[in-house]
Amino acid sequence: MTAEQSGSRSRGRSRSRSRSPSAVAQSFYTRWATLYDALARRAPGVGSVRTEAADALALDPGETAVEMGCGTGANLPYLAERVGPEGSVVGVDFSPGVLDVARERTREFPQVHLVRGDATRPPVARDLDASPAAVLATFVSGMFDDPAAVISSWADLVGPDGRLCLVDLAETTDSRWRPLNPAFRALVRVTAPPGSRTMRASPTKLLNRRLVAAHRALESRCRVTHETTHALGFARVRAGVVA
Repeated sequence: MTAEQSGSRSRGRSRSRSRSPSAVAQSFYTRWATLYDALARRAPGVGSVRTEAADALALDPGETAVEMGCGTGANLPYLAERVGPEGSVVGVDFSPGVLDVARERTREFPQVHLVRGDATRPPVARDLDASPAAVLATFVSGMFDDPAAVISSWADLVGPDGRLCLVDLAETTDSRWRPLNPAFRALVRVTAPPGSRTMRASPTKLLNRRLVAAHRALESRCRVTHETTHALGFARVRAGVVA
């Protein structure tokens, strides 16, 4: 290897290390958008979970629903069907690759609008005349450094009587299926963006802490109206009405 080639490789590694965690995550999810979409559509029981989450929001025709971290758009048709053509669905995600897949999926739903943005600072304004009626977040609560603050900001966005629904995956507490938790921990590590996989602390422990904080925040801001578990206890659906 020449000195020039060695220097080029060093500069490449330096640029990679200097990228922000957000930029790394965006690149990661863009690269694997097709695989994530396949999992989102074909994982056992996932369709019933998405139906239940959409139903838990109790959407009426003509309302506006926002999905934070909409990914490849697997939930968006469920929401669009409930608000109808006179309603509106806004999908927010920071990864352009997954939004491209979502755009293809929602072509037949003109009431769906996709926005590239950060779910912790969503590009959706609260308007006294036309505030979103509901926010859905599926499998994203564990990505936030301060999930309690994020969920509280969503409660502020929809305002009193608005609805929030969180759908998340975590280790099961069902004694019958706990032997499967090591496999779940391995899945979390493999599917985590670069950087989070190599940290000394367990990615699953970090995920669990964040999910507990997110769901407690929902409970503190809302009257809980819906709580269920699915997929052998690994999936949780919790929804409420903002007080």
